[in-house]
Order: sequence, then C-alpha cells, then structure tokens
Amino acid sequence: MSTAATSRIPQEERTRAMRARLLDATVECLVQHGFAGTSTTMVSERAGVSRGAQLHHFPSKNALVVAAVEHLTELRGAELAAAAAALPTGPRRTRAVLTMLGDHFASPVFVAALELWVAARTDESLLAAVAPLEQRVGREAHRLVVEALGADESQPGVRELVQATLDLVRGLGLATTITDDTRRRRRILDQWALVLDAQLGVAR
Repeated sequence: MSTAATSRIPQEERTRAMRARLLDATVECLVQHGFAGTSTTMVSERAGVSRGAQLHHFPSKNALVVAAVEHLTELRGAELAAAAAALPTGPRRTRAVLTMLGDHFASPVFVAALELWVAARTDESLLAAVAPLEQRVGREAHRLVVEALGADESQPGVRELVQATLDLVRGLGLATTITDDTRRRRRILDQWALVLDAQLGVAR
C-alpha cells in the first residue's frame, strides 16, 4: 500500500464518523423538534461538528435530510431485523411478532420517518428521496412479517392479511405520537393475534 493511501485511511474514517454523527443528530432533531423545527445549525451543534464542516458535506438542509432519509432507512431495517432474530418460537410467536411491530412503529426512528413523510407531501425534492426508500422499507417489512409468521402467500387472502397487519400497527403507531395508547394498543393486538392464528392456521 502506498504512503498516500496509508495516510488517507484515517481521514476517510474521520469523514465517515463525522457524517454518521451528523446523520444521527439529524434523526434526533427530527424526533425532538420536527422537520420544521430542525435546522442545519442545530444539527451541527448537536453532532459536535463545525458549521463549516457540516456545510462542506451537506450544503443545505434538504441535502442533509435526504442523506438522513437513507440513513434512517438503514436504521429501521436493522432495528426490525434484530428484533425478528430474537423472536421466540411456540404458541405465543404470533403475539410476539405483533409486539415487535408495535414497538417498531412506536419507536423514535418511526417518529423521525413520519416527520419526513409529512414534509415530503409538499416538497417535491424531498418526496423524490423519501418515496422510493419508503417503498423499500415497506417491501422489507412485508417480507420479514411473512417469514416471521410462516405465512403462505400462495393461499388466497394471506398476502392481504399480512399487509393489513402492517397497516394496523402503523396506524397504532400514529396514534401513539399524540398520546400514550399502550393499553388500548395491547388489547387490539391481543385480538388481532387470535385473528391471525385462526386465519393462517386455516391457510397452512
């Protein structure tokens, strides 16, 4: 390896670490202050990065947020995958899958994603970044739930049942952003687990 290449590695690592701090700080600001309340100055201060360095990597708020969308997509995917890997086996698995999904859609990363959805509705450049990544998240979440439930989508209605499950937990997550809806959510998911067990039991 050349001397130039050797000296470049630490700088590349520092750059990656700086970008990661900026993106993590952006997600934190979106959760705490919302899209409208998040500024590049606020993000750089939270990340402990100079204003000049932040502008070098992300010259505008939208550039920073678009990068954060990709970062957030990776966080959401990793969060779900880790939770799925820890699911128990046995008769309570269906309820555990719903708990996993309910927790995910009530988590800070979902709140940050929600802020971006709302902002993207009236911002074409942001929508262009958010829409395809949300589709990717949706496909991955659907695949994960199919695997976790052992659902056979070749059977009539099973694909729609899985999608209804995702729509349900997403809606419950939206309700949680307004008020603590934990008890009602638990009761709803208890009943939905019975529905899934009955329907998927017939389909298998």
